[in-house]
Amino acid sequence: IKEEQITMMECCSKVICNGCSITNLIRELDDERLEPKCAFCRCRVPSQKSDAKKNTMKRVEANDMMAMCFMANLSYEEGNYVDSFKYSSKAAEMGDADSNYRLSILYWRGRGVEKDEKKEMHHLEEAAIG
Repeated sequence: IKEEQITMMECCSKVICNGCSITNLIRELDDERLEPKCAFCRCRVPSQKSDAKKNTMKRVEANDMMAMCFMANLSYEEGNYVDSFKYSSKAAEMGDADSNYRLSILYWRGRGVEKDEKKEMHHLEEAAIG
């Protein structure tokens, strides 16, 4: 499944396909008595982006690799390369190949860290190994 075809649930860091996410939403819309809840942990879905970020940060504090990857991506997209490096480093230590690839890009471009070809190649190799 491609990254654009999945949704990470901010409450529990479970990753589901967009089809399952939409099916859960349709179920909730069909029955007006139901509140929007996570398909896995049944927690209320955050109504605001700030609440979703708080939930994700709780998961980061619990050393949840998927939450760290999510925050690394979000930080990178916002241009906060220092935080992206921090979260990517933690997730890479846990064995996430995508985080190793992101670290190689950060070292290659010198964003959030000094350019370092040796570290860039190390993380690129780790990402390739998976």
